Amino acid sequence: LRQTNTPIGRDGKIAKPRQLHNTHWGLVCPAKTPEGQACGLVKNLALMCYITVGTPSEPIIDFMIQRNMEVLEEFEPQVTPNATKVFVNGVWVGIHRDSAHLVNTMLALRRRNMISHEVSLVRDIREREFKIFTDAGRVCRPLFVIDNDPKSDNSGSLVLNKEHIRKLEEDKELPPELDPEERRERYFGWDGLVKSG
Repeated sequence: LRQTNTPIGRDGKIAKPRQLHNTHWGLVCPAKTPEGQACGLVKNLALMCYITVGTPSEPIIDFMIQRNMEVLEEFEPQVTPNATKVFVNGVWVGIHRDSAHLVNTMLALRRRNMISHEVSLVRDIREREFKIFTDAGRVCRPLFVIDNDPKSDNSGSLVLNKEHIRKLEEDKELPPELDPEERRERYFGWDGLVKSG
């Protein structure tokens, strides 16, 4: 199992570091912790969690510059006071006037696996910020994706459907003596789910 260790003394009587925080939901197992002095200080990652390995951010920044993102050095606040700030790994890199279009484009690229599935995209409408995280060491977990395109036949429903589940079930039935190349072609698995959106 993958464990996290809170770096404070084991003999302390403070309860807060031993308790799960709301932000741990789905990331840390609420039940698995040792008894005794380490109770709550040693936590285990949830079964479906993974730690990001990181992806380069430069191609994403270049792509956004090609899609009308104004670089921070050229930004004039008087001209575009309502523009959305664009952050990459916590660094303010530029602004964009049509953030909804930029966010939808980035989401579409990630769902088609042109951008790594580990890249986190966060749009804060109230603060007018669009944050992109590509760095290593973030705890992530899979989420269900809902098709919110009003033009789609599947609008308002999960992208995951019975056909995907059937393909995953077929993976179990692949014969073990298959050639590795043929196995790779016929295996659907996690990569197949990511590529299908």
